[in-house]
Amino acid sequence: MPEVVPFVVFALSGGLVPLPLTVLQILAIDLGTEILPALALAREKGEPDLMSRRPRPRSEQLITRRLLFRAWVLMGSISAVLALAVYFAVLFAGGWFPGAPVGQGDALHGTYLQATTATFATIVACQVGTAFAARTERASLRTLGLFTNRPLLGAIGVELIFVAALCYLPFLQIVFGTAPLPAWVIALLIPCPVIVWGADEVWRWIARRREARRSVETAITETTS
Repeated sequence: MPEVVPFVVFALSGGLVPLPLTVLQILAIDLGTEILPALALAREKGEPDLMSRRPRPRSEQLITRRLLFRAWVLMGSISAVLALAVYFAVLFAGGWFPGAPVGQGDALHGTYLQATTATFATIVACQVGTAFAARTERASLRTLGLFTNRPLLGAIGVELIFVAALCYLPFLQIVFGTAPLPAWVIALLIPCPVIVWGADEVWRWIARRREARRSVETAITETTS
């Protein structure tokens, strides 16, 4: 979701807004930063109340509307908005305006490289929040413990080192079209994981309240019938 939206913005603007993310940067996300956290999530233990829940209906599919809403509409949309916000913040800070040339040799090319790097780094930062949120489907992360999944912590550490290498090692900058990020941009990245995880935590809290209310109503109905 966050990787697709930049191309949509570029297409809808008719090219007035340059691509917020390059193809190689997307590959770096899909093949370089997502794999290890996804594998680490497979080591996650079951939620504390898992055995007390009713079994899933046999007709329920693995990919449900609830799952799609959570992944695409909630966390995906928030990640995309944050990535684009940081992208435009870097562009405007460098003096860009819609339609200004940013190709190699143009005055704003360096600003454009920093802006796409910022988009890439923001998406990865949001991935960290998504990874922590994905540890649980309904329960609060507090009930599991923030640091109990050590493989995930290690995977996130490797992920962040990989991003830093792409942003600051000269030979990787040439390959992936990245540039060093100024300190104020890095400061913008810090709250991104908390925002994504926090939104999902609130949504799960609301879902738990609804399920508890529904259970009480069902128990009352069964008692009075």
